[in-house]
Amino acid sequence: MDNHLAVLLPVAAVWLAAGVVADGLPRLDRARALRRRTGWLSGLTLAGLVLTAAVLVLGLQSAGTTPIDRAAGGLTLAAAPALVVAVCTVRRVRRLRAGAGAFSAAPDTPAPHGLRAAAAHPLIGLPLQVTALAVVPAVVSAAGVDLLATPAVAGPAITVGVLGVLAIGVRHALRHNRLAERAQPPATMPAAPVSARAAGPLHV
Repeated sequence: MDNHLAVLLPVAAVWLAAGVVADGLPRLDRARALRRRTGWLSGLTLAGLVLTAAVLVLGLQSAGTTPIDRAAGGLTLAAAPALVVAVCTVRRVRRLRAGAGAFSAAPDTPAPHGLRAAAAHPLIGLPLQVTALAVVPAVVSAAGVDLLATPAVAGPAITVGVLGVLAIGVRHALRHNRLAERAQPPATMPAAPVSARAAGPLHV
């Protein structure tokens, strides 16, 4: 095993686990379980950010072809989605955990649809899963398979990656919209107007 592959594997494992946990949040129908999972997600997200930032910073500080340099070069693609995670996802997960804590006094308290819709928001799951997807080429390349070396392979690989990101985004958006519609109160039917003629006195 190459040394920089040993550096990349923990980073990839943490981001992959965070993406899996985030994907399962909207399916939880109990507030206590949702609060517990958001706690796991917070820990995994912070661990992924710390590991990614540490590898990138150490790679910038060192010079040459050390394992850290090669690992940092592979994580360049994941830097942008990781930044979105740091700016948007962390705050939303913290608010989601606080909201779930307000309903988790009893073990069987149902999670409101509004809370599950917040858990399904694309800015929670999408940046995490895109970051995990962006780490995959670095791991594959470190394992000895360079997908971008051959133009005949690089084009389809990039196309598959872009289509995968679009599919993930559409899936999150559809699920969020479905849960948000359930969270809305039912529309009340307007009262039928009373006919003035029927309400008037009877004429013989």
